[in-house]
Amino acid sequence: MIARWLPAPSLSIALFVVWLLLNQSLDAATLLLAAILAIAVPLLTQSLRPARAHMRRPAVALRLSGVVAHDLVESALSVARLLLTRRSAQMSPCFVRVPLEMRDPNALAVLAMIICLTPGTAWAEIALDRSTLLIHVFDLDDVPAFIAMVKTRYEAPLMEIFES
Repeated sequence: MIARWLPAPSLSIALFVVWLLLNQSLDAATLLLAAILAIAVPLLTQSLRPARAHMRRPAVALRLSGVVAHDLVESALSVARLLLTRRSAQMSPCFVRVPLEMRDPNALAVLAMIICLTPGTAWAEIALDRSTLLIHVFDLDDVPAFIAMVKTRYEAPLMEIFES
């Protein structure tokens, strides 16, 4: 019965907490609206979510989180340095096609978040058969090195987590 009303309990809890934080109030109306949202949003968006994720290697997920956090900071500093020290003509923006081995929709969703959150990169397109990812990179000199980095730092751990 509970699973029927709360198909994604972690999402419900997150929505409830975020609503309270955004409103900075614990009055009855705010709590009631937070509860309604925490129940209604997961129910209404249930068909939009990919198949239920089964994380097989939490230690790998934790390590990947650290790698991503490090890369986000490093990329933010790099983009800031580029913007402050180079002219537009000196930058080498480009689109890079990254061949993918993973097919799990949850792993692809996590990869999309990583790419979109990383300053200087943007997820542009994925092939219909999910075999190739097109990424726009703000400034890039070595395309093969970038492809290898995406595959080793992100794709390989995501495959371990979701597809092993």
